[in-house]
Amino acid sequence: MRKEGHTKVRGWRWRRNPLRRHSDVVEARIVLAAWAAAIVGGAVGGAVVAQAVAGAVEHDRMGRRPVSAVMVSDAPSGTRDVTTGVKYDHVTAKVRWTDSHGVLRTDQTTVKGGSTAGATVAAWTDGRGHLVSGPIGSAEAAARVGLAGAGAGLTGGLLVLTGGLMVRLRIERRATEQWGIEWDQVGPQWGRKTS
Repeated sequence: MRKEGHTKVRGWRWRRNPLRRHSDVVEARIVLAAWAAAIVGGAVGGAVVAQAVAGAVEHDRMGRRPVSAVMVSDAPSGTRDVTTGVKYDHVTAKVRWTDSHGVLRTDQTTVKGGSTAGATVAAWTDGRGHLVSGPIGSAEAAARVGLAGAGAGLTGGLLVLTGGLMVRLRIERRATEQWGIEWDQVGPQWGRKTS
């Protein structure tokens, strides 16, 4: 048995056709508007979020200051992960430094394994004098900005398309209800015999 397929005709909602209803035209305009808004809104939203993230990343990078710290005690040698066998050559050790206000501070930071007491190591502080990790590199910053912008753009575009789909489904439901009402009026006439 051969299956009957239906042919898809592009742009049928825009053509003059006696079977075309007002709801078909409205539906086509909603689809067009939703796609246009999703593309433009997604691009603008992504650019705005990318700009905001770039500013935040740059502010964070500028807020970190390098300091020269002195090892308080010997650092243990690098450790090896028991399950994977990977050797880590950086460990946490106690260091001492003088902050920008002349206050002597002590805290723990990551240093190269096997460093000896009295050795000078590079450390990073925030604006309040607390030890923090080093600033991210320019490649990682660009990746964060790009991912945030792309994610925001895609999310915004998908939200707009989802809204357009919901409106379109509502219009289709109303059109189907209208077709049912019209069929109730016309359907009984098809069963009559004409002489």
